[in-house]
Amino acid sequence: MPAPHREIHAPIGTGGWLRPFVLGAEDGIVSTAGLVIGVAATGAGATTLTTVGLAGLVSGALSMAAGEYVSVAAQRDTERSDIALEQWELDHDADQELEELVAIYRARGVTEGVARQVATELTEHDALGTHLREELAIDSRIIARPWQAAWLSAVSFAVGAALPVVAIVAAPTRLRITITMAVTLVVLGGAGALAARAGHSRIRQGVLRVAAGGALAMAVTWSVGRLLGVTL
Repeated sequence: MPAPHREIHAPIGTGGWLRPFVLGAEDGIVSTAGLVIGVAATGAGATTLTTVGLAGLVSGALSMAAGEYVSVAAQRDTERSDIALEQWELDHDADQELEELVAIYRARGVTEGVARQVATELTEHDALGTHLREELAIDSRIIARPWQAAWLSAVSFAVGAALPVVAIVAAPTRLRITITMAVTLVVLGGAGALAARAGHSRIRQGVLRVAAGGALAMAVTWSVGRLLGVTL
C-alpha cells in the first residue's frame, strides 16, 4: 500500500514574524556596514567609527520600529474596518451574502448545485470567516500585529547592525574594511539561507540575492568615502 502523500509548507502565520525579523536584520547589517565602511574609507579612527556605528544602530532600530508599526497598524485598521463591514452585511442581508459566495464558487468552475451546497455549509460553520477568506483574502488567524512587527524589527536591526560595528572596531587598522566586508557578506549569506529555508524556497537564490545587494551597497559607500577623503 503506498504511503500517504505529505506536503511540507511554511507554517501559516510565519510571515507575521519572519518578514520584519529578516528584513530588520538584513537592513541592520547592510546599512550599518555601509555606514562604517564609508566613514572608515575617509581615514576615521576607531573612536569615530564606534560612535558612528552605534548612532546608526540606535537610529536605524528606532526608524525600523516606527516605520513597521505605522505600516502594519494601517494594515490592521483596514482589516478591522473590512471585518466590521462584512459582519454588518451578514447581520443585515444574509441572503445576499450567501448568493455572493455561490457566485464566487460558480466563477471558479463549480456547478450551481455544488456551489450552493458548499456556500450553505460553510456559512453555517463559520459565516464571517468564510466571507473574509473568500471575498477579502483575510485570514483571521494572521491578523496584522503592529507592536509585534515593531519590536521584532527594532531588535533584529540592532542585532544585525552590531556585527559590522564590532568587526570594524576589532579588526586591525589596515584590514578594517576588508574584514568588515567579509564578515558582512558571510552573515548576510547565512541570513539569506535561513530565510530561504524557513520559507521552503531555494537557498542558493536567497543567499546570492542578499549577498549581491550587500556587496553593492558596501562598494558604493566605500567609493563615496574615498571620494570625500575627509579625515573626521
